[in-house]
Amino acid sequence: MIVFRDPAEVPSGFGPSVVAIGKFDGVHTGHRAVIDRARVEAADGAQVVAVTFDRNPLSVLRPDRCPPDVIGPHQKLELLDRAGVDATLLLTFDETRAAQPAEEFVREVLIDALAARTVLVGRDFRFGAGGAGDPDLLERLGERDGFRVDVVDDVRAVHADRRVSSTWIREALAAGDIATAARLLGRAPSVWGEVVHGLKRGRELGYPTANLSPELEGFVPADGVYAGWLIDVDGARRISYPAAISIGTNPTFDDVHQRQVEVYVLDETDLDLYGHHVEVRFVERVRGMAAFDGVDALLVQMADDVERVRGILR
Repeated sequence: MIVFRDPAEVPSGFGPSVVAIGKFDGVHTGHRAVIDRARVEAADGAQVVAVTFDRNPLSVLRPDRCPPDVIGPHQKLELLDRAGVDATLLLTFDETRAAQPAEEFVREVLIDALAARTVLVGRDFRFGAGGAGDPDLLERLGERDGFRVDVVDDVRAVHADRRVSSTWIREALAAGDIATAARLLGRAPSVWGEVVHGLKRGRELGYPTANLSPELEGFVPADGVYAGWLIDVDGARRISYPAAISIGTNPTFDDVHQRQVEVYVLDETDLDLYGHHVEVRFVERVRGMAAFDGVDALLVQMADDVERVRGILR
């Protein structure tokens, strides 16, 4: 997938294109329904292009109302690539972009840069200064400027009769409900980041862990212990390891003041991942976080956690 970070980077003569516009926070099943429709529309040889932003526009417009991201920019680009997008235009959303009139956005991005033939948006799509642009305005501009607009209806979950949304995914992850989040995402939820040095307490206890930097991407689920996978994304090929994942502040020792994501790769004691970028995928929550009465009680629980994780992943 080609990545452009400014309309000026798109080469002359690019297109025609079928463009899907949205925040794509999660690239969940609803987003992929839009992308799949774009791929069908482009089957005669047009480019499938996603237009999205490097951050949630609310972080600039209404930071007090901006929710945590389900995924970060790196994850978003990778997931759009997996979804079959040919190119992504990842726009920087800043005060200048926020103040851009809707018609100017259409001219700069959809017409001059991408030569859009068809534009796909959700029914709640808004664009341009003050959110003045909506699907109706986009359709009128399309009639004038020669592109068609396809407004894609929401994808609803049959089991709950609710619209698939990033809000619902965040609710599920905040409750530790990995199964619901995975159904909505169409894949295992994950976080992505760099392995950094920690207190090395896990190594002292016989369970060395890879600690993720606090500056990670993705929505961290509720505190607790999870079964999952650690994928080392650095190097020539990706390597996946079965893992027990701990999230929280380690209440038994009460000396960790910030939530941590710690990953014990099953049966590995000499794995050196410091400085590597990894993806941590969550499969199932094993238990919530708890404080134990001393190291011996903690070790008994950790051994049980590992066996339960082994059984889940088997």
